This record gives sequence, structure tokens and C-alpha cells, in this order.
Amino acid sequence: MDIRIRNINHWYGDNHVVEDVSLDVREGELVALLGPSGCGKTTLLRLVAGLIPLKDGQIYFGEKDVSQWQPQKRNAVMVFQSYALFPHMSVEENISYGLKVRKINHHVRKELIQEIMEKVELTGYADRKIQELSGGQQQRVALARSLVVEPDVLLFDEPLSNLDEKLRVSMRQEIRKIQKSSQITSIYVTHDQEEAMSIADRIVIMNKGKIQQIGSPREVYEKPLNTFVANFMGESNYFVDNGVTRMCRPDAITLSTHGEYQGKVAWVEYLGSTQRLTLDWEDRQLIVDVFNRDLKDLSTNHGDRVSFDMDKRALVTLEDTTSDII
Repeated sequence: MDIRIRNINHWYGDNHVVEDVSLDVREGELVALLGPSGCGKTTLLRLVAGLIPLKDGQIYFGEKDVSQWQPQKRNAVMVFQSYALFPHMSVEENISYGLKVRKINHHVRKELIQEIMEKVELTGYADRKIQELSGGQQQRVALARSLVVEPDVLLFDEPLSNLDEKLRVSMRQEIRKIQKSSQITSIYVTHDQEEAMSIADRIVIMNKGKIQQIGSPREVYEKPLNTFVANFMGESNYFVDNGVTRMCRPDAITLSTHGEYQGKVAWVEYLGSTQRLTLDWEDRQLIVDVFNRDLKDLSTNHGDRVSFDMDKRALVTLEDTTSDII
């Protein structure tokens, strides 16, 4: 089922938190809403879920206008960062809660629960209490509870925020795999750029209530439309000439023994398999990411002179020239 959002506006008092937002989410697609705190992404998600009354705009699930429908009628399920599990219930009881509310037959419930527990790798945990589970296991229970009712739409509100980094990586892979196998249309809210790029088919970048850009992870990283998107998605090198701003990412610059340009190493960050260099070049500084294996005999110590090349094809012209440029 596809989702169509048309001209949505929402205010908290005088604060215009969602401003004329329109968006299409294709059937079976996972779209990430990405942006800084307070950009309006969670409010937009809750408007889609029906948890906040919609006063201006329309929301369609397929051909149905669900703008004024109550949450339970929309068949959209939210997965929260707090998991929202019942601590006094077992894993099986938590997963079956939505099925009981829908008055699903006991034997059918058992079959559905067994099937979904296998899918999220919780087989053997049916009788465990929630407090006996790790954070990752609790998130799996929350995901299973959402999937077992066979929703038309899945809505994720920063579901991995409470997990440590290693567990976040494994769980986002798990969510991606399950979402793809179930083909449930999904919207995923996060403030984490890496998480959005690793999990989403497309990313919607928001700032101050407005959509800044919509595109694939590669498009929004390599071809940002404006300086906000360029800055938010990662380190950038900017070149301003006659009021026109162009940028490239640090990996568009490569060190070479006989490069076209020469610079001086001002700073070195060792990041394991890579180094991030800051080079003094002409009247500016450039950020360069290099793999250690590519350095060979090149020296990149502080103060060293280095030569480099720049991939001109990676230069992107931005729509604005603003004070956001750092």
C-alpha cells in the first residue's frame, strides 16, 4: 500500500513545525525522515499514524483518505524507541496483545506468534519476562508485536536510539531484512545519517519543518541540493566563485606523488583503516579522506607537503550560498 501526503501543515502555538509537506511513499518502500532535533520529522510521523489530529492537509493510504481516521482504523503500527512493552507480561503475551484486541482465534494466534517469533529470531523466548531480555531482544519483541497484526503501514520512531552502537548496526540490518521480506510500506524517523543511509530506499531530509531534499542515500550524500543538506550529510569542501557555490566530499580528493595541486598537512585524524587529513591549500583548508592502504610511501605527518588530485566530476553546484558554509 502506498502513502500519499499532501500539503500538510501543523503548528504548536505559533511554532510552524510542519510546513506545507507533500511526500509519496511507494508500496513496499522504506523511507527515512532525517533531520536535526526539532525539524518536524516526529510530528509528521505521528500525523501519519493519527496520534496527532490533522487540521491542514490530506493523508492517503492507497486510495483511501485517512486524514480524519482514528489510529486504530488506519492499520498502521508504530515501533517506539522506548519499545512500549508490558513488563509484567511474557514475550508471547506482549506479541499476542494486538491479536487479542482484534479478537483473533486462540489457535490462529498461536500459529501467527510462532511464525513471527521465528522471523525475528526469538524462538524459545515465549515464556521469558521482558526484564529478562537484552535491549536488542526487547526491540525484537516490539517489532514482532507490530508485524504479527499484519499492518498495511509500519512507522518507526527512532527505534534504535536506546541501543549501543554495535547492537544498533546489527538491528538496523535485521529491520531492513524483515521489512524487505514482508514488503510493508514503512516510514522510519531518525537523526542518525549513517542509520538512514544504511536502512532506507530513499531519504527525506527535513529542517525547520520543511523538506530540503528527497533522494536515494547516494543522491543526498553525493549530490546535495543546498548547503544545509551538504553539511548535515557529512564533511564537505566548498568553493565559492562569483556567487556560485560548489562542493565535493573528502573522498573526491586523492593524494598522489605527482598530483595537480600541492598542499600542507595541517591536521591528521587516525580513524583505523582511514585517515582524515586537513590540508592548507591556497587561501583555504581542504578535508581529505584516505585509506591507509592507498598511502604506500606517501608521508602524511603534520607539516608534510603533499600533492593531490581532485575529481572534477564530483563537484556539485548548490542552489544557495549562505552563512551555513563552514
